[in-house]
Amino acid sequence: MASTAPSVSSSYRAERVVDFTPIELQAPFFLRWAAIFIDYMVLLAIPVGWLLIETLLGDGTKATVGRTVWIIGIIFWLANFLLLPLLRGQTIGKMLTGLTIVKLDGTRAGIGGIIRRNIFGYFITVATLGLGFLFAAVNTSGRALHDIIAGTIVVHGRKKRL
Repeated sequence: MASTAPSVSSSYRAERVVDFTPIELQAPFFLRWAAIFIDYMVLLAIPVGWLLIETLLGDGTKATVGRTVWIIGIIFWLANFLLLPLLRGQTIGKMLTGLTIVKLDGTRAGIGGIIRRNIFGYFITVATLGLGFLFAAVNTSGRALHDIIAGTIVVHGRKKRL
């Protein structure tokens, strides 16, 4: 992704990004779709897996997904779409495809950027019936509507330390 050089502050070490060009590192549209597809398959694995287990090991009655399974699924979804991006800048799908969410200058998106992107931005993108996702396919920066709202970009690459 970008070369980083440490800059020392009085109480912490901050990251300074050098030689970062987001357009050159932008994630390809279909790789972004693959990451989203992986995220939703992982999300569906919990209730579908439960139904399979209950069908195979159950007593022959109709298999159902109970409230506990849905709560576990929601917790897992929140961890994947909020906690992991806050900690790593990646969801499980982005980890597997080598994509990372960063600010336009190449630094971490931070809590404000991730909340704007993954809560407000996704809500608006879905409210436009998915047209916000198509922004990534048609604009030169490769940014979707939720990226534009949050001031982020999804890049394909890794950091190099100097």
